[in-house]
Amino acid sequence: MSLVEGDSPALSHEKTTQKIPLVVILGPTAVGKTALSLSLAKKWNGEIVSADSRLFYRGMNIGTAKPTLEERTQVAHHLIDVANPDETWSLARFQQAASQAIMDIHSRGRNIILVGGTGQYIQAVIGGWLPPSVAPDQRLRSRLEARVVAEGYFSLHNELRNLDPQAADRIDPRNYRRTIRALEVIHSTGQRFSEQIGRTESPYRLLKIGLILPRPELYARIDARIHAMFTSGLLEEVKGLLAKGYTPDLPAMTSIGYRECIQVLQGYMTVDEAMARMRHATRVFVRRQANWFKINDQTIHWFESRLSNQMAIEDLLYSFGMP
Repeated sequence: MSLVEGDSPALSHEKTTQKIPLVVILGPTAVGKTALSLSLAKKWNGEIVSADSRLFYRGMNIGTAKPTLEERTQVAHHLIDVANPDETWSLARFQQAASQAIMDIHSRGRNIILVGGTGQYIQAVIGGWLPPSVAPDQRLRSRLEARVVAEGYFSLHNELRNLDPQAADRIDPRNYRRTIRALEVIHSTGQRFSEQIGRTESPYRLLKIGLILPRPELYARIDARIHAMFTSGLLEEVKGLLAKGYTPDLPAMTSIGYRECIQVLQGYMTVDEAMARMRHATRVFVRRQANWFKINDQTIHWFESRLSNQMAIEDLLYSFGMP
């Protein structure tokens, strides 16, 4: 049963008839977003636009739980495998690429499903965000990057927390490039980064579907996924990336799963220790994801991730006017 009763403003057609209809499937990692999006896309003539920043990178498949090649053959996916692990995709670059993908899918008369667990990326697309237009300051960036090397990324993130707690809550400390960008904007303008994101009216008519599970059940799924990653060859995947010259300090290589496997390969921890650290880090990540989308947000139709809720979700799509 949906945890939100009644019609959402997302289902209103008033003053939105010219907007592109966009279905958004959101929720924490391992909750079942991929399975639901595949099912709906097959039945509703849809294509999927990924809003998961970890899926950008080629060769990083197992540790990111990327949709399989078979799944991507069944349903067209966009913004997956669009960069090498040593490339940087800014929020603005993602916004532009996602907007282009949405326009392309719409122009071909197909339905669009935006799927992801990266809340900042989803909000940037559906909320009409205008990122701060502060020009890069290479000298400041170099100093901040040197501090990451000397002091670690948590030191830089703690500085951001002191200056802008809201921005710090929404940026993973290990993603030091985002931390650096936030500090760059703050130091350049004297204002909080979180207060400088402008907004325009969203160009989309939105239907937001949120998936949840009780935390113990979600954590059990996460644990099972992590175990399956290792049995499927996660260590070998990481070894292959390192052999190609991708260094351990790259942001992509410091994400959950990859940094722990690098530690195993370097002899600093065992596989069991790596799995335990991944379980802990993923739980922290789940709590951070919850900062973006609240259960009391009346614009989101929340469902427990059960097969028995599929029909109720499809009823929403009918009400939304999905052709």
